[in-house]
Amino acid sequence: MRNGDVVLVTGMSGGGKSIAMHALEDAGFYCVDNLPPELLPQFLELERQRGWRRVAIAVDVRSAGSLPQLLLHIKEMRHSGISIRAIFLDADNDTLLRRFSETRRPHPLRVGNDDGDTHRALQEAIALERELLTPLRMESTVIDSSQLRPAQLRAWVRDLVRASGSSLTLVFESFAFKHGVPSDADFVFDVRVLPNPYYDRELRPLTGRDEPVAAYLEVQPEVRLMLSQIGAFIAQWLPNFAQDQRSYLTVAIGCTGGQHRSVYLVETLAKQFAFHGQVLKRHRELDAR
Repeated sequence: MRNGDVVLVTGMSGGGKSIAMHALEDAGFYCVDNLPPELLPQFLELERQRGWRRVAIAVDVRSAGSLPQLLLHIKEMRHSGISIRAIFLDADNDTLLRRFSETRRPHPLRVGNDDGDTHRALQEAIALERELLTPLRMESTVIDSSQLRPAQLRAWVRDLVRASGSSLTLVFESFAFKHGVPSDADFVFDVRVLPNPYYDRELRPLTGRDEPVAAYLEVQPEVRLMLSQIGAFIAQWLPNFAQDQRSYLTVAIGCTGGQHRSVYLVETLAKQFAFHGQVLKRHRELDAR
């Protein structure tokens, strides 16, 4: 079986699972929604007899009672040589509350009698769901969709499944602190202390991907030092994360607006670590334009 041919899509209700599944379907995956976890081995055995096709399986909290069994199946499949990529779609609680309020859809864990306090009942349902799904989240590649537009989420999911599951995927992500820290980050570096091109009138409308901004930043001693120290840290510990059988490692770099400094550092670090093979770049604020 080829790496990445089985993708498990799970996560918080309202986190974007439907969007992710549509993206995978467009990418040629055969998609199955809400497959009971206890049927996963039989389903994959049928696929093996058919000769394998790319499969994406969505599992959510409606199968909460079978989640321990699902975790066991994932570990057994990986141990047997089947590469399964688990993607967990997450979002902060305020975003989830807003999405449910906008769509007026009931949360799957909402009880029938909430004494008229729908907001409180929804908060409790989200808290319970987060608790139930924590073990599965720890086994998955996490995407924080709080600040993502649907097109961004589709692109990020497609990038993940294109990356080979046989080695650790290194993800560099730029973001703006004013919009919150990505919850899917394994490491967060704050580069707001570096000289800011925003205060140069000619550089302000540009981004860290533009040559004038790059030329401005690359001659700053503080920028060179920061790049050197972040690069050395990642190079030192990357082999350890790979040996730990991690499927991904997300390094988030944030500045004030997510336009100049963080973008430049992500672009530069991605080039420095291109030798690693599986390297992805994300620019949360720029990609939302």
